[in-house]
Amino acid sequence: MTKQSRKDTILTAALACITDVGADATTIEMIRERSGASIGSLYHHFGNKERILASLYLEGLCRYAERLDGNLVAAADAAACIGALVTSYIDWVVENPDWARFILHSRGRIEAGEMGEQLKNSNREHYVHLQARLNTFIDEGCFRDLPPECFASIIVGPAHDMARNWLAGRLNKHLADYRELLAETAWIAVRATPDQSPQ
Repeated sequence: MTKQSRKDTILTAALACITDVGADATTIEMIRERSGASIGSLYHHFGNKERILASLYLEGLCRYAERLDGNLVAAADAAACIGALVTSYIDWVVENPDWARFILHSRGRIEAGEMGEQLKNSNREHYVHLQARLNTFIDEGCFRDLPPECFASIIVGPAHDMARNWLAGRLNKHLADYRELLAETAWIAVRATPDQSPQ
């Protein structure tokens, strides 16, 4: 078994344990037993439980970012780009509900931990890459004039809130049923109106 596949096995086991009993109650021994890895292997790859949790968090963000990046590259215009921001998030949550639930509830813990700086750097790199893609459409005047700090919240905020409700079992319908509506609403919220001049 390769080093990477062993690490993936450990992370998969960690997520299963967290889903069953929660992050606080999950122990190294539980992860070891579920993954079939030795204690030595767990400590060799990660060092301790908090590093396993942080690695699980970062790996989830990385896989989501890869999906989003691919969809953004394929977006032919500004509307498709905004739609991709919403649908990529919803699709990832629907396909990975346990991982999404862990990420939604663990950000503060990871930020405050020993790998918090790595998380900040990862988020910063992702933001720079995303902004570079959006800048093409910003320069073309496709979006209304909005405070930069509000832009992402306006686009993904409603989908994020809906995902939380769905993961908590508070929606009567499946999250995917709201996919196109949320994407369309995000575009309506940020698109430039005909009377607005290009930025």
